Amino acid sequence: MTIEVKQAQQQDLAQIAYLFDAYRVFYKQASDYELALAFITERFEKNESVIFYTINDQGEYLGFTQLFPNFSSVSAQRSWILNDLFVSPDLRSTGVGTLLLNKAKQYAIQTQTKGIGLETSEDNVRAQALYESLGYKKNSEFAYFLKV
Repeated sequence: MTIEVKQAQQQDLAQIAYLFDAYRVFYKQASDYELALAFITERFEKNESVIFYTINDQGEYLGFTQLFPNFSSVSAQRSWILNDLFVSPDLRSTGVGTLLLNKAKQYAIQTQTKGIGLETSEDNVRAQALYESLGYKKNSEFAYFLKV
């Protein structure tokens, strides 16, 4: 099976939205395809994110990652936040996630950014192992806070 990594275009969003919906369900959100499609379409149309996806030679969408721009006042540089990474459950541990992460890294270099930041849930040890295998390091320098 041949797998390609491509940057999403408008015509890809309907298929990617199925993966995005499954990603949200993985993080314990209710399935809502219309919401998923509306969210990624708005990000795409407003140039607020960049999406890469994998597709096989049968035209099946296998996984995606979505990058959001971020800026550091301290370093006076742009970086990317890899907010979403999802691979269809039956294709995990086959290299699809690695392909997507490598494409994101290549894009970060191409766009001359400081790097890529990401977060995942503490219990998602499979994803953490993948990130660490590709050289991502847990941040121990800064505390992360969130107010709702």
